[in-house]
Amino acid sequence: MSRELPPLNALRAFEATARLGSVSQAAEQLHVTHGAVSRQLKVLEEHLGVSLFVKDGRGLKLTDAGQRLREVSAEAFERLRVVCAELSQSGADAPFVLGCSGSLLARWFIPRLGRLKADLPDLNLHLSAGEGDLDPRRPGLDALLVFAGPPWPADMQVHELARECVGPVLSPHFSGFERLRQAPASALLGESLLHTTSRPQAWPDWARQQGLDPAALHYGQGFEHLYYLLEAAMAGLGVAIAPQPLVADDLRAGRLAAPWGFSQTQASLVLWVPRRAADGRAERLAGWLRAELAQQGDQSPRLHIR
Repeated sequence: MSRELPPLNALRAFEATARLGSVSQAAEQLHVTHGAVSRQLKVLEEHLGVSLFVKDGRGLKLTDAGQRLREVSAEAFERLRVVCAELSQSGADAPFVLGCSGSLLARWFIPRLGRLKADLPDLNLHLSAGEGDLDPRRPGLDALLVFAGPPWPADMQVHELARECVGPVLSPHFSGFERLRQAPASALLGESLLHTTSRPQAWPDWARQQGLDPAALHYGQGFEHLYYLLEAAMAGLGVAIAPQPLVADDLRAGRLAAPWGFSQTQASLVLWVPRRAADGRAERLAGWLRAELAQQGDQSPRLHIR
C-alpha cells in the first residue's frame, strides 16, 4: 500500500467541494475554473482508486470513502489555516531590521522617522547602523539601504529607489565661500578638498564628469566616514562632496551651498532584501522610501542635477 500523499491541489479541490457541496462554489473560492476543480477531483479519485462523489440529482453526494476523507481533510486544512494565520501574524509583529550606514541614518533617515511611523504604523522597524561591514546576508538583518550599482546579487531582491547624484558642498562660513560661489568648477583645483576614506573615488569621478583631470585635485583633511566629512564642511573647514539626499535639508536651511549642482553617478540608492526575507513589509518600505525621495527632489528646485 502506497503511503505517498495525493497532489495538494487535488486535496484542496476535494476539501472545498466537500465543504461547500458544489464544484462551482469550490472553483469560485479557489479562484480557478469549474473544469480545473473537476480535473483535480478525478486525479484524486484515480490516485486513491475509489470514488469520492456520486451524482445526487443536480448536485453531488459523498460516498462512504468521500465522507471518511472529508472528516480528515477538513480537520487538516482548518489546522493549516489556523497555523498559517498565527505565523502570518507573528511575522507581521516581528521587528523588521533595516541596516544602513551611520551617515545615511543620521543625516537622512532619522529626520524622517516620525513621518515613516505615521505613514506605516504597522511596520515595527528597527535600525542597525554600520559602515563598511554592512552585509544584507548577515543573520538578523531583513534589508539593507545602501548606495550601490549593478550588477545586483542574484540572491537579493533589489528595489531601486533613486539614482545617486553627488556634488561639492561648502558652508557660507567657509573663508573662500564668496570667492567660490560664482566660480567655475575648475576653481576647485586650487582648493584642499575635504574627503572620506570610505569612498576615495568620489572626487575623481566627479572631476571626470566636469572634464577636469583627477590628478590635478588637491586633498586636505580626510575623514573615515561621510558623517564627519559633512560636519567638517558645515563648520566651514573646506569643500566636501556628498550624495544629494544627505545634504538636501542643509541646503534648504542655508547651512550648506552647492554652487556646481549635482551629477548623476552609475549607482542608485537601493533597498537590498535577501530573498529569504522578502515579504510585504519590504515592499511597503520600498514604496515609502521611493515616494519620500521623489518628494524631496520636488521640494528642492535649487538642487539642479547635471
